[in-house]
Amino acid sequence: MAVWAPSQYERFADQRNRPFFDLLGRVDAEKSSLVVDLGCGNGPLTLAAAQRWPGARVVGVDSSGDMLDRARDLDTDGRVEWVQADVARWDLTGAGAPDVIVSNATLQWVPGHLDLIPGWLDALRPGGWFAMQVPGNFRAPSHVAIREVAAAQPRGAELTAALRADPVAEPPAYAEVLASRCAHLDVWETTYLQVLDPAGEQDAPVLEWVKGTALRPLLDLLEGAEREAFLADLRDRLAHEYPRAAYGTPFPFRRIFAVGQVAA
Repeated sequence: MAVWAPSQYERFADQRNRPFFDLLGRVDAEKSSLVVDLGCGNGPLTLAAAQRWPGARVVGVDSSGDMLDRARDLDTDGRVEWVQADVARWDLTGAGAPDVIVSNATLQWVPGHLDLIPGWLDALRPGGWFAMQVPGNFRAPSHVAIREVAAAQPRGAELTAALRADPVAEPPAYAEVLASRCAHLDVWETTYLQVLDPAGEQDAPVLEWVKGTALRPLLDLLEGAEREAFLADLRDRLAHEYPRAAYGTPFPFRRIFAVGQVAA
């Protein structure tokens, strides 16, 4: 499991948060008594869910102690129950039957997550909602560059082994698994054109973006001169793949969304 750095992740908070609100916009649950966020991260989006359902008990689950420490700092009113656990192994039924289960930008880190979704759907109250979103950009130039630059390093075999190969499914696969339990489903994809660093203040904005997510497993393995050499090579490659424009650095980012409501 990668070691997460909340401050690095938060550098692009606006761009990272938008898919969450697009996802929740398709959840038509007016009232909820229990909302569970699987992979709550550093907390602000879980707190936003708590604001949407002010009468609900809200539970945020994440494997990263550092991210949960940041979440607790933000939660000055103690609104959310923060739980450190692997979402693949955590017993969701112990919290009760949720009205809403949300998982935002988490399941790409969970091997075999398609097999876990039916159990989460079964745990919902009648009429409950399941909503998930994952990045769908693992064949994008950024990720191709990461794999190829990693492979070219002296410890290339070890580095590439730490990367995830095709960790998410395509939209029809999520539709299929939701349709097995849901009376209503809504599956779609969106490619956001993220405009990074419009003020031109960063030397390598795409590198800074991937440092917050995709590079975490590699940064955990590298240190000192070895890390600097890898980052320098990757910086050059990403600058070539994503040249700066007059308005900033355009960075297309594909996301896959799936929402289902079980029968009432």
